Order: sequence, then structure tokens, then C-alpha cells
Amino acid sequence: MPLTNSPTHISFQNKPLITVEKKRERQAPAMVGTSPSGGVQCHELFPFAVHVVRGRWFTIFASFLIMTGAGATYLFGIYSKQIKASLGYDQTTLNLMGFFKDLGANVGVLSGLIAEVTPTWFVLLVGSAMNFAGYFMIWLAVTGKIAKPKVWQMCMYICIGANSQNFANTGALVTCVKNFPESRGVMLGLLKGFVGLSGAVMTQLYLAIYGNDAESLILLIAWFPAALSVVFVYTIRTMKLVRQPNELRVFYHFLYVSIVLALFLMVITILQKQIVFSRNAFAGCSTVIWFMLFVPLFIAVREEVATWNLKKLPPSEVTVQTPEVIQPKQVESPPNSSLNQEKKQETSNFFANIFNKPERGEDYSILQALLSTDMLILFLATLCGLGASLTAVDNLGQIGESLGYPARTISSFVSLVSIWNYFGRVFSGFVSESLLLRYKLPRPLMMTMVLLLSCAGHLLIAFPAPGTVYVASVIIGFSFGAQLPLLFAIISELFGLKYYSTLFNCGQIASPLGSYILNVRVTGMLYDREALKQLAVKGMDRSSVKELTCLGSKCYRMSFIILAAVTFFGALISLILVVRTRTFYKGDIYKKFRGEASVTSTGTDDDINPKAKN
Repeated sequence: MPLTNSPTHISFQNKPLITVEKKRERQAPAMVGTSPSGGVQCHELFPFAVHVVRGRWFTIFASFLIMTGAGATYLFGIYSKQIKASLGYDQTTLNLMGFFKDLGANVGVLSGLIAEVTPTWFVLLVGSAMNFAGYFMIWLAVTGKIAKPKVWQMCMYICIGANSQNFANTGALVTCVKNFPESRGVMLGLLKGFVGLSGAVMTQLYLAIYGNDAESLILLIAWFPAALSVVFVYTIRTMKLVRQPNELRVFYHFLYVSIVLALFLMVITILQKQIVFSRNAFAGCSTVIWFMLFVPLFIAVREEVATWNLKKLPPSEVTVQTPEVIQPKQVESPPNSSLNQEKKQETSNFFANIFNKPERGEDYSILQALLSTDMLILFLATLCGLGASLTAVDNLGQIGESLGYPARTISSFVSLVSIWNYFGRVFSGFVSESLLLRYKLPRPLMMTMVLLLSCAGHLLIAFPAPGTVYVASVIIGFSFGAQLPLLFAIISELFGLKYYSTLFNCGQIASPLGSYILNVRVTGMLYDREALKQLAVKGMDRSSVKELTCLGSKCYRMSFIILAAVTFFGALISLILVVRTRTFYKGDIYKKFRGEASVTSTGTDDDINPKAKN
């Protein structure tokens, strides 16, 4: 077939015009980044492997794996029963531990501030050390290998272990959002989706490695996430902003792989409820799961092959034409004096600028964002929505026990929450991004709808019928997962990316506060009160039993009625933000990123941000 030379032109505003002469067959499909040289030659394997590991797409793959280990806090419903039995806690004390878990998991200001002044690898290493130290101490206490700790010590251990999740989020999630700012919705949905799947993934791993032993699950939680962060610590870093036309298509390929993984996890979870699996069967399931987790690596390699071939194009085929731009005349001034004057003015107006906020979408300072009305509304909505959802997730084990479900079925509840947590995250990320781009619907509007859906899940637990806890687990898991990507995306869009490491961690502080109020002060106390009533009917008192247990549908009825009412109030609060931001979302919120993006079609090693190398 005859060959023809066809120039490809790429241009942006005030950017060099790059002309790439590419030889391609007539009527052949055009692919961005492809070249006639084909694949990778044998002598190029090592340099190509280095190119892949240093590429943008491998960073995403590594982030997926780190996020897969960053959801250990969602497994509390499985091993909390073991803590309660081993250490003789009542439900209020156990819920107090649950609060400190949520406090550690959601108060990530420290990790955000550390990320502002240190490289990403340091953030990941600190999180790895905290994860192992916190959960390993809990394992030692539960197994009796150390003397029984005091309650405040156990709360400190689980808070430290759970707080490591924020270091993984800050290191991986924030880095990927900065590398792909125009795809932040789908990126947040995918990354937080893998966090949602991590509970089901680690459940299958511990069943394959240790068997049905909740104590060993705590040990797995201690070493598995820590090991993932250590292995990929140097591959995750901020890179120079680059535009790639087929970027969204690649993210959809990642989505398809993750959906297959989620469906597989859901199927085997249902089968394990019906059939008793052997250790070999669990091992086989875990092998399939590991293969699916590494499929995104093949997608990343495919994209880096295109980049590698483009990099090999002869320099004679690439010409750069810089358009003539007329610059306005400026009065010259001494550079040093001008710089000092700007710094002096910035310092003198620091406190005045806190209340003189920029327009939505521009880079807010930390104090400007925290003291804004929009952040206050997000805080209240998060306190109500995530606080109620965390309470429901933390009590799933006791809910199943009170309603008479067997222990194996209770593990199914937690896995269902984990799997549908994933679906909620990717749904809110991809669908809210699509609705925003096509119809200019404000992203906070989806948060309102998600909170209304969550109310239905709480009411199903308050008024249970046979099998409704399964439906409630699906609804609560979906709505809980959908809230986090929406919260993180809204913060990035309203307040900019300059201080995103700190601001997105500040944004979720409200959820542990809501968890403490609703879990410890409401749900735990109402549960214990109902359990004491049942003891009184039997003619017993609290001192006659080691573990305070409540049985029946009344144990959680009033608690979840309150949770449903609080969540509905949060939905009403989020409607205020919808009204306030509707004009902002009607505009082009990603315009400035398209202006700042590099004109290369894909990122290369030369695109790495110099700061990331330090």
C-alpha cells in the first residue's frame, strides 16, 4: 500500500506550534503517539522498563495498588467483635475505639502540611511506618502477647494506624490529581474506588493466608498496606502538566478493569455465603484477584509504548515554530527592589487577604478556604452525611449479631459494603464529571442526591425485615463511597490546587466529629441501654456478664432513625451550596489548566517536575 506524508499540527494559545511529519498507511486509523517503528526492540528493554517506571501511567498503576491497601479502616466491623471479646469491652467502649479510628482516618491535616514541605516518598514512608506500628500493637494486645493495654492506649494505637491512610491518600491521590487536573473527577472516583474495594480484597487475602481468623486479619492489616507503600515509594511523584487527547479513554479502560474486579469480588462473596470454601479455593480466588490488580499495569505499558515510539522520531521530522507575539511595552525597574516591594506588600496585607478571597476556582490560601462560607457548608454536610455513614459501617458486625445472622454472613455484610463502596466512588466520579461537562450540573447537586439515598439505607436497618440488611449494606456502602470523591472534587474546584494537600485533608475533619456524636454518644449509648434492659428482664446485672450484648430489632431502631434524620438535614444543607455555586459550574472551570498544559501529546521523562526529583 502506498505511503504518504501527512503533517499533524498541534497548537495552543501563546504556545509554540509543533509540526510532526509522520508516515502512515493510507486509510489506517490514526493513533496519538504511534510511530512506524512499531514496538520495543530487544536491546531497548532495559531503558524502556526505566521509561515505564518513570512514566505518568505507571504512577497511576502504583497509586491503584497503594489505594487497595488504604481501606483497612472499613474492616473494623469484622475484627471489632474480636477486640470486644478479648479485652472485655462494652459497646460504648468499642464505639469509642471506632471514633478514634475515624478520627485518625479523617484528620489528615498533619499529612497535608508535611506534604507541602517534603517530597512524596517521605510522606509515603511515614504513613507506612505508622500503619505497621498502630495495627501491630493492636494485634499484640488482642492475641495476649502483651499485657492488656488501657482503653486510651488502644484508642491511640488504632488512631495512629488509621491516620496512616491519610499519608497514602496525600501521597498518591493528591499527586495524581495534580498530574491529571482536567480528569480529576474520574481520577478521584477510580482511586477512591480502589480504596473501597480494599476491604473485600484484604478479606479474601486473609482467608487464603490465615483462614477464618479475625486476629490474623489485624496482622494482615499491619503489614500489607505498609509493604505496598514501601515497594512503590519512589515511583509516585508530581510531574509537569501535560495534555493527552486520549486521556479519558485510558481512564475508561481502567474503569472497565476495576468493574470486572468488583463484580468478581461480589460473586465470590455471595458464593462464600452459600458454600463452604476450602483453603485452596480461597487461594485460587486470591490469585485471580492479584491478576486483575495487575491488569492496569498492562494498560500503562501500552500507553508508554506509544510515548516511547514518539520519543524515537528523528529530530528532522519535528519542527517547532514559535508564533510572533507582540508584547506590551513595560517600564524597566530594578528586579531586586520590585521583588522586595511585592514581598513587603504581601506580608503587610496577609491578614487582610484572609477575608479578601479570590474568585471561585482560583488558588485560595489555607486560611481563606477554611474561613469561607462554602467550606462551612461542606463541613456541616460532611458532618451529617459521612458521620452517619461511618456509624452504620462501624456497627454492621453488631447489627448482624443482634438480628441473629451467623458469623459468616456478617463478614458478607462488610464485603458488600466494601464492594458497593467502590461502585459509589466510581459512579460519583465518572457520572458527576459527565453531567458537569455535558449539562453544567453543579457537582454538589449529586452530593444532595447521594445523601437522600443514604437515608433509605438507615431506615431499612431501623425497621428490619428478613434480608433487608443485605439491601441496607448495598445502599449504605454505595452512598458512603459516593460522598468522598464528590467532597474532594468540590474542594479542588472551588479552592484550587495550590494547597490541595492540606485543604482536602481539612475538608474531611467533620466526619470523625460526626462519628463521635452519632456513634459514641448516640448509637453506643442507646445500644447499651437496650442491652441493660434485656439483662434486667433476665434478673441479671452488668457485673454478671463479661460482654454486654443486645439481641433483637430494637437494639438499633432509635439510633438509625436519628441517623436518617441527621442525614436528611445534611442533604438540605448541601442544597444551599448547589444554589451558591450554580453560576460557577456553568462556566469553564478547567480553562486555566488547558492554558498551562504542555503541548506534547504524552508525558516523557523530561516532563518531570524538578521539585519532584528532590
